[in-house]
Amino acid sequence: MILNASSDFLKVKSNLLYIFFIVGMATSLAQTQDTLSVEKDTQLVVKDTLTKKTPYNPLAPSKAAFYSAVVPGLGQAYNKKYWKIPIVYAGIGAGIYFHVKNDQDYDRFRDAYKRRLAGFTDDEFFGDGATPIISNDRLIDAQRSAQKNKDVSIIVALAFYLVNIIDANVDAHLKQYDVSEALSLEPNFEMNPINASPNYGLALKFKLK
Repeated sequence: MILNASSDFLKVKSNLLYIFFIVGMATSLAQTQDTLSVEKDTQLVVKDTLTKKTPYNPLAPSKAAFYSAVVPGLGQAYNKKYWKIPIVYAGIGAGIYFHVKNDQDYDRFRDAYKRRLAGFTDDEFFGDGATPIISNDRLIDAQRSAQKNKDVSIIVALAFYLVNIIDANVDAHLKQYDVSEALSLEPNFEMNPINASPNYGLALKFKLK
């Protein structure tokens, strides 16, 4: 009986040791997996922390404005906004073109008027009859209109030139701002619970991460 009891005791003891061993191994594996998970998350955080950001260059706006002042459109190329260059040259070119055209028209009207004052009737605006097709008064008005159009054309060309400089400067400023996806501006639509009328507006949202 004593031998049987001791034998049963040894079996129970060995079973308990086996169970403790299994539980210990499972706990160790679970802790190892948690440790690996934490290390993985830590690596992801470190990766996000090491994201490279372009340093702010305080001289970039001045450079862009200077480039556009020297050569129109060069500041836009410096800011990598190449699609703006044709617009700059189209505006400046149109102003110069109409200035030259109105200057030529002004010279034609002035020369014809001077010849009539000198007693000639062979200018292009007189015609073949005894009475001129365009009178002297109309030639004076035409000169005034051409002079006015000349001034407007040169103002337009200068305006596009100045806008080209200002645009390059402002674009270089805005280019260096870090616009986060957490900041958003979107339209807002709500119903008024009192009179059931719709309310419209803009909602500015900022997400804290």
